[in-house]
Amino acid sequence: MRGQPPAPDAASPARSGTQAPTIKVLVVDDHAFFRRGLVSVLEEEPDIDVVGESGDADHAVRTAAHLVPDVVLMDVWMPGRSGIEACTAIKDTVPSAKIVMLTMSDEEDDLFEALKAGATGYLLKEISVDELPGAVRAIASGQSFITPSMATKLISEFTALARKDGARSRRTPVPHLTERETEVLVRVARCLNNKEIADELFISEHTVKNHVRNILEKLQLHSRTEAAVYAVREKFLDDA
Repeated sequence: MRGQPPAPDAASPARSGTQAPTIKVLVVDDHAFFRRGLVSVLEEEPDIDVVGESGDADHAVRTAAHLVPDVVLMDVWMPGRSGIEACTAIKDTVPSAKIVMLTMSDEEDDLFEALKAGATGYLLKEISVDELPGAVRAIASGQSFITPSMATKLISEFTALARKDGARSRRTPVPHLTERETEVLVRVARCLNNKEIADELFISEHTVKNHVRNILEKLQLHSRTEAAVYAVREKFLDDA
């Protein structure tokens, strides 16, 4: 889970001279002007292909099933079916799609419902046009993004829940994590990305990726967001 997308001058595959698969993106927003703006920004990137756009949730579900995008940028509030309901439907039909809610809604309930529906991230529309392509690339590569202010709410909420259960002993044995894996997990829960974790622990980004993969396998989790929630619930941050 990550609060702040990469800096706009971070090297993209095109700038670094390496060849990477094109990222297929579906843009879903009922406001045509805003939607077209997103499309225009993303179409400037050589490694991002906007394969479709939708103005309502039902059309988005059908379009996603047909186009099988890598990333779906979708608003929460839309006429009729909500973006969160569409998120659930798209994950059912295109499990590989990474769905990011891009919205004006800073309501905690919308954030929690989006994550439960399978969203990979939650970005407020205050994100700058320079940051958006980098966020899309990171999301496509498997990272989870949450706008900093919303990440704070998420961590605060789960910290409160963890404290309520503070006196309750664990019902099942906690899978063994190495000391280094525990250090990485704590930093994932603090919303650091792989580079920041690598810098803090003086290891390579590749090593961080391996640790994150091992953590998810050991804990039987599916994403960095789930790992962050686990770390809060099991009080890893309290011991850090």
